[in-house]
Amino acid sequence: MQYNLKELPNGIRIVHQEITHTRLVHSGFIMNIGSRDESKEEEGLAHFWEHMVFKGTKKRKSFHILNRLESLGGELNAYTTKEKICFYASVLGVHFDKAAELLCDITFNSTFPQKQLEKERQVILEEMSMYSDSPEDSIQDDFDAMVFEGHALGRNILGREETVKNFEQAHLFDFVSSRLDTHKIVFSVVGNISFKKVLQQVEGYLSAIPEKRSLYVRNGFTTYQPKSKVIEKEISQALFAMGKPTFSLYDPRRFKLFLLNNILGGPSMNSRLNLALREKHGYVYSVESTYSAYSDTGFFGIFYGTEENTSKKALKIVLNEMHKLRTQKLGIMQLHMAKEQVIGQMAMAEENYASLMLIFGKNLIDKGYIDALDIIFGIIRNTTAEELLEISNEVFAQDELSFLTYLPK
Repeated sequence: MQYNLKELPNGIRIVHQEITHTRLVHSGFIMNIGSRDESKEEEGLAHFWEHMVFKGTKKRKSFHILNRLESLGGELNAYTTKEKICFYASVLGVHFDKAAELLCDITFNSTFPQKQLEKERQVILEEMSMYSDSPEDSIQDDFDAMVFEGHALGRNILGREETVKNFEQAHLFDFVSSRLDTHKIVFSVVGNISFKKVLQQVEGYLSAIPEKRSLYVRNGFTTYQPKSKVIEKEISQALFAMGKPTFSLYDPRRFKLFLLNNILGGPSMNSRLNLALREKHGYVYSVESTYSAYSDTGFFGIFYGTEENTSKKALKIVLNEMHKLRTQKLGIMQLHMAKEQVIGQMAMAEENYASLMLIFGKNLIDKGYIDALDIIFGIIRNTTAEELLEISNEVFAQDELSFLTYLPK
């Protein structure tokens, strides 16, 4: 995978890939800060920061931030995960300089105005209510809290009502000051612009940012114990979650588990869980298994909903599909088709240049390099049926899984 990279004296890295067959340029700051980096009293503060960067800087008010790119047909956005905060924009190539300057301004010069803070607090509380009213969302949050009990990885990214109501300007300034590390920030650019032009337009802004080192160190997660819980709720359908911690970003087996997860319950209609639960029996509208890798651990989970009177049958089918992957080696043609499917999905994902821009930044922060697709494809193509059997027995072992069930009252 061809890309350009430059590290500035303050530690900020600029990564770039030129795509000539598009009119757009996607760019953004990816920072190695997330909700897992909050103390218990700070729960939701990273997400609050994400909201507040659009509310005022030393030279712009909220309207001017929001109107700067929108009026040019561009988009400005942000998101927070457990380990990353990203501020990013997409514009026509001729407006890249405006996007880059605005992103620098909101990332490093936000003032978190008090009046805007009070308004945004209400917006976030409404967002929290919206998620709590959606059982499909809340079961994922509750299951995270079960699996990563007592650890920041188990906390809700949105925070708790109690903490969000207490946030003030000083909390935001203190959090940004203590967690920001210029050596863990990447400015990523993908689109129809040369690297020379990118450097001409952004190097001045970025070089002017003072070098900053953070002394903060993440706490690793090492205390998993399988649990099972049933909660009654005012819902019409039974909801199920099961899973456990698994391979981290640095585990060489992570791409093999990605392949295995795709076979079991990936996004395609021909996943084993979808075929067994929906197509064969009509027990579910949707079912998914998911694998997320973090810096020190990972997460594997299965989520679905079904009528209460079919819940036992559905659970038996899910456990049976996992058992089959633990006991029955994939045939040559099955394995070949599974590999080609996941390789095709990854190749298509690379065509989403906004996502590619964010992937570049996250790869550089996490590993110091960008995973070349050809190398990933090679790992997947060289994966054996015996390796998948071994991983299945480690990840899908029933006595090591946690289970959370929402039942209708």
